[in-house]
Amino acid sequence: MAYLDHNATSPIRLEARIAMERVGTIGGNASAIHCTGRAARAVVDHAREQIAGLVNASANEVVFTSGGTEANALALWGAVHAATDSSAPIARLLVSAIEHDSVLNTAAAIAERTGVVCAQIPVTRDGVVDIGALEQLLAEGSARALVAVMAANNETGVVQPIGDVVARAHAANALCLVDAVQACGKMAIDFVELGADYLTVSAHKFGGPQGTGALVMKANAPYAPQMPGGQEKGRRAGTENVIGIAGFGAAAECLTHDDASNTARLRDRFETSLRSRSPDVVIFGEAAPRLGNTSNFAIPGLPAETAVIALDLDDVMASSGAACSSGKVQPSHVLRAMDVQRELAACGLRVSFGWNSEEADVDAALDALARLNSRIRERKAA
Repeated sequence: MAYLDHNATSPIRLEARIAMERVGTIGGNASAIHCTGRAARAVVDHAREQIAGLVNASANEVVFTSGGTEANALALWGAVHAATDSSAPIARLLVSAIEHDSVLNTAAAIAERTGVVCAQIPVTRDGVVDIGALEQLLAEGSARALVAVMAANNETGVVQPIGDVVARAHAANALCLVDAVQACGKMAIDFVELGADYLTVSAHKFGGPQGTGALVMKANAPYAPQMPGGQEKGRRAGTENVIGIAGFGAAAECLTHDDASNTARLRDRFETSLRSRSPDVVIFGEAAPRLGNTSNFAIPGLPAETAVIALDLDDVMASSGAACSSGKVQPSHVLRAMDVQRELAACGLRVSFGWNSEEADVDAALDALARLNSRIRERKAA
């Protein structure tokens, strides 16, 4: 089987599995004061240091969550609620048009329930957030805003100019949320250097377990917990997932530059060979900086829904966009935001490489696509 859907979930690393099995023998609640509880707390504290080291943050800035979706929701709701009674309440949410649904849908819900105005920041045809449009949106009102722009897009891999985004946001007294779920583990993420107020990551995107993530936020960033409780220093209630957190930390420590170099080499070889076999292929965002592991492409006349099923039957795992949206029939909102024609967007396929990807995976995908194209041409000719 050729697994080329690491952007949806990267298979769990051996180191993470071993860490989780070892911690599973401890038992205990990290909030308990007896020796077993203290052992569980030590695991959580160690993992917090590991995640902080991964993104160059302080350990006390890391809040463990159930994943990236919850982390994004906590940042958005927490910021808006905390600032409501302050001298600078958040009255606007400026969200890029290519954000993950966990940001887009949460922002829409906040707007519906609170009266906060929500506006989308457009992107260029290459899938890069339009800095000029962001500046214009920031200048349109004096009310404080929260800007949400992801570090790299989960569907196209296009890397966003986060430094420019944060600089523009802070110059306008706005807060900034950076969803680094897809980027973390595939490119360097430096919380201090980025300067964002909130940053989110998720374990299962780079070989950790599903159901574990983190919200990283500055100590002075406005934040109100959404559920009262004592865990995570009162910032996120609920018993910590000690086993998952241990796997999260272990996976973070496994990340190396070699992983990124290998996936970039495989992705480049895949695209070069694909173009030689299918000269009419369109690779979305290829003119922009991209994550080295991601290729989002379309072969005109080959519907994505058909291709994903056919590839699956040929033991090649790929996708037609975000995993959370795979049940939808309409084309990707990311490609629509990039002004891709609907007919071409309906052919959009994504392959994404990861820590255990090999040359054989590239060959399997290319051969499977060639066989599929051949069958389609034969049917059209019949």
